[in-house]
Amino acid sequence: MLGNSFGHAFKITTFGESHGKALGVIIDGCPAGLTIDLEFIQKELTRRRPGQSKIVTQRKEKDEFEILSGVFEGQSTGTPISMIIWNEDARSKDYSHILDKFRPSHADFTYQNKYGIRDYRGGGRSSARETAARVAAGAIAKQLLAHKGVQITAYVSQVGHLKMETSYQDLDLTKVESTAIRCPDLDMAEKMIDHIAQIKKEGDTIGGVVEAVVQGCPVGLGEPVFHKLHADLAGAMLGINAAKGFEYGSGFNGVEMRGSEHNDVFFNEDGQIKTKTNYSGGIQGGISNGMDIYFRVAFKPVATIIPAQNSVDKSGKAVEITGRGRHDPCVVPRAVPIVEAMAALVLADHLLMNRGAKL
Repeated sequence: MLGNSFGHAFKITTFGESHGKALGVIIDGCPAGLTIDLEFIQKELTRRRPGQSKIVTQRKEKDEFEILSGVFEGQSTGTPISMIIWNEDARSKDYSHILDKFRPSHADFTYQNKYGIRDYRGGGRSSARETAARVAAGAIAKQLLAHKGVQITAYVSQVGHLKMETSYQDLDLTKVESTAIRCPDLDMAEKMIDHIAQIKKEGDTIGGVVEAVVQGCPVGLGEPVFHKLHADLAGAMLGINAAKGFEYGSGFNGVEMRGSEHNDVFFNEDGQIKTKTNYSGGIQGGISNGMDIYFRVAFKPVATIIPAQNSVDKSGKAVEITGRGRHDPCVVPRAVPIVEAMAALVLADHLLMNRGAKL
């Protein structure tokens, strides 16, 4: 199986399955001498872990990690950093009913046909549990970026039809962690939580949107042809389980504007060149321009639902499937730290690739 690695100068390879013994990640390219804050890594994993509230899956995993290599006396050594997260609460018997059946809108059918074999226990490698390894690696990428003053904050802006219209500039982003839904608009957050709870009660699921903003990004990250910064961010976000859409800056709304309205005019403020508006989303020509980078990621409703659905088995025979096991009624609360982690991995990668851009 290919496609288990991500990045170039700051490269990660993840391993493990949802119901295997453990998940893990190997980071190659982290510079030597970076102080590694273990408590911060655990905090990030705790934000993503299951069982943290009534509106997420009730699988009980502590998601405690171990560093096996690459760190000595609290600092990175420049050698590969390997981390492992042990699975503790897998219930594989919950998936015995889909041994030979294909669940609608899951990876069962495509995996079976591509590889001729699949781990049906919780989706195996296709499970979103794999993202725990990405979050662990992203926590180290965040620490690397912090040395350059780069900060990444994501939050939930929409659940189903409940949509927050406020710009991130008018929000108090310190309130993101104040509620289970991770929406900084506390009134809207309560409405979202109640909506998800009702959807869960009905045995159904709902989608949503995670928005993110990168502040303090230096000018010059990204390449002008391939590996444009926004293209790599898009690839990272669409590689997250259940992601269905990505837009940055003005996004799709920009098509309604004229060039005279959409152009970001430059000006000089105390010797620093900025733009009066930021429809570009902090990226021009595929390269960061020093303004805030902001983007949105749309997530579909979780495919596992309780009501019976029609499907087929491996032989093509018609079957009926009902959802079992423990699943998120909405992925966006736990997707917030994953979005931040993937953004951090992209930016850390480009930061290190940019070292030799000029003398």
